[in-house]
Amino acid sequence: MTGMPASASSGGAMAQPQPQPQPRPQPAAGAVAAVRKVSLWNIANILTMVRLLLVPGFVVLMLAQGGHDPAWRSFAWAAFTVAMITDLFDGELARRYDLVTDFGKIADPIADKAIMGTALGCLSALGDLSWWVTGVILFRELGITAMRFWVIRHGVIPASRGGKLKTLAQGVAVGMYVLALTGPLATLRWWVMAVAVALTVVTGFDYVRQAVVLRRAGRAREGAEESKGVGS
Repeated sequence: MTGMPASASSGGAMAQPQPQPQPRPQPAAGAVAAVRKVSLWNIANILTMVRLLLVPGFVVLMLAQGGHDPAWRSFAWAAFTVAMITDLFDGELARRYDLVTDFGKIADPIADKAIMGTALGCLSALGDLSWWVTGVILFRELGITAMRFWVIRHGVIPASRGGKLKTLAQGVAVGMYVLALTGPLATLRWWVMAVAVALTVVTGFDYVRQAVVLRRAGRAREGAEESKGVGS
């Protein structure tokens, strides 16, 4: 007998501890959010689709019975009002609950211009609203939309308080013209439309100013970055 422990005599070395299994790392919350896909059929997009579907329905109701029947005009007003209400909520819901999709980015502005442009066109075609009013509003709306795409590489022009007020004034004014109003209310709607047209023009010039400033700043920033690249 040597007096050595059996473990030492058998291997000549102490037993090595077994490695403990490591817990599997969990993905970070941000990574999960990054890969989460937003369904096309979310509430924001559904509201946008409803607004698009209301456009042909509005035309049918607006032009029924020659376009001057008070009852049918009331139904057309209801369709127009629902469409404008959906416009108030779809974008806000998409941003608040992270429901932004490529479809929504494209369809939302199209739906906005479609319902407003259709209503203005119907009113002018029926002789209820001067064509120059329709032309001014549509020129501004389409022009500002094109300008947003023109400067989008340099940044986004945010919706201003004046722009939101303009949208509200346009919606109220056009809604009042869709209804077959008479008497003092018919006079009132003329003034409401005058305010809407004024806001349309003023905010349009303001957006042009913002676009020019944004583009100049973007081009200056790009020039500075190019200069740094050449210098390095």
